Amino acid sequence: MTRFVFITGGVVSSLGKGIASAALAALLQARGYKVRMRKLDPYLNVDPGTMSPYQHGEVFITDDGAETDLDLGHYERFTGVHASRADNTTTGRIYSDVIARERRGDYLGGTVQVIPHITDAIKDVVVTGTDDYDFVLVEIGGTVGDIESLPFLEAIRQLRNDLGHAQTMCVHLTLLPYIPAAGELKTKPTQHSVKELQNVGIQPQMLLCRSDRPIPDNERRKIANFCNVRPEAVIAALDVDTIYACPISYHNEGMDQEVLRYFGLPYASKPDLSRWEKIVHAIREPEAEVRVAVVGKYTALLDSYKSLAEALLHGGIANHVKVNLDWIESEEFEKNGNIAERLKDADAILVPGGFGERGAEGKIQAVRYARENNIPFLGICFGMQMAVVECARSLAGLPKASSTEFGPTDEPVVGLMTEWARGGELLRRREGGDLGGTMRLGAYPAKLVPGSRVAEIYGRTEIRERHRHRWEVNAHYKDRLEKTGLRFSGLSPDGVLPEVVEYPDHAWFVAVQYHPELLSKPFDPHPLFAGFIGAAVKEAHSK
Repeated sequence: MTRFVFITGGVVSSLGKGIASAALAALLQARGYKVRMRKLDPYLNVDPGTMSPYQHGEVFITDDGAETDLDLGHYERFTGVHASRADNTTTGRIYSDVIARERRGDYLGGTVQVIPHITDAIKDVVVTGTDDYDFVLVEIGGTVGDIESLPFLEAIRQLRNDLGHAQTMCVHLTLLPYIPAAGELKTKPTQHSVKELQNVGIQPQMLLCRSDRPIPDNERRKIANFCNVRPEAVIAALDVDTIYACPISYHNEGMDQEVLRYFGLPYASKPDLSRWEKIVHAIREPEAEVRVAVVGKYTALLDSYKSLAEALLHGGIANHVKVNLDWIESEEFEKNGNIAERLKDADAILVPGGFGERGAEGKIQAVRYARENNIPFLGICFGMQMAVVECARSLAGLPKASSTEFGPTDEPVVGLMTEWARGGELLRRREGGDLGGTMRLGAYPAKLVPGSRVAEIYGRTEIRERHRHRWEVNAHYKDRLEKTGLRFSGLSPDGVLPEVVEYPDHAWFVAVQYHPELLSKPFDPHPLFAGFIGAAVKEAHSK
């Protein structure tokens, strides 16, 4: 029997529902259960693919090419279970699907309404494809009380009745603020938030209370009495120094035991948390430190690079070092010209993905500085494209080399590929078409050149990595660029699309068209990030 746990949030946003959900999933896994996670987002966008990173943080990409909420990245990093298109939906997608059905006549001329048509569609998303799992954890985005969340909450209420209370559980995440003047934690926001939830017909069975200090027993009993839950089901979600300590912290507070008790499952034994203990130990007690400069264009909101920051941390775990990140807005180099001063202390330089011309010249300057000063460099997606442009301009005698993303150019070393293959299907995109879903999205295979540095890093010559981009490096320039020393060490299986470039005579210079950060886990760091941070360690030791 599949058991469903619904996670809602109240009081304020950004309390960490995604981390809490992922930590609970990790605890259930540690007890031997098979777990799947899903996210329901109440915004009207069909997906976050066309949203600015400043609006919603990064877009996480699944193997099957879905552009999803960044919380799916947390789910994968904590559980190792690859998410799919079925694991994330939005109000926009639900309404689009229902309207499409109405246009086809699927509703036989009936009046289409929020109840039952929208709520039925939401329930289908929740339960479809879940038969093989012991637990399905479903996070509902937004904050209880928001108008846009109401259809999702109503769908949960209905599912509780449809499936039965023995198969469903509601966990509500709230805030317990500490008021210094009063010298105590205040429970009233939690009480009001639960009342909001009860007003739509949902009684939570567990309260996960964010707090910067332990909850006194008298406050715990007070919350339990006012909110109609067991005192043991009032769980303190204490602040921790690393998100990877959350499974341990929540277990110590009794979260997984209480979930299992509710479902009538054995809970007396302890889960195997050795994996998380090792990760936390590596983070808290590093053997050394390195500094990595990340030259991007969305650094004002670090959630724009959430998976990247975590993957660099994973690289530090693999090398037993602390990775200090220096986030640099690439436009700074264009305005101030202080690149040498800004990067002199960096043990490694990373240029991440992005879209648009803004900040591109600053990224090109960062690439050149890393190449000329023999500093370990990793370019990702747009970062690879700028590395190729820099090579063309500085070494190949093509001063006008550019990307067609920035407008017409006489030397399009990066251009819009209008056709590419995925499996047995030929996909097409066109200039001026819709932006949503028109990129090369999802996991694609690549072949690495035997004996290349990147093949050595991976330990194999065939890989499969996730992509999200519209423009590609133009393979027609391959021979001319390779004469300068740049090596095209990874290509698509048909040899048409460049996937990896490197400088063999450089200390460590690798640039990739895909997004390796999307596959990195704390317990299984991606080899590129492990290798990159390893090179940074050598650079730090050489100073």
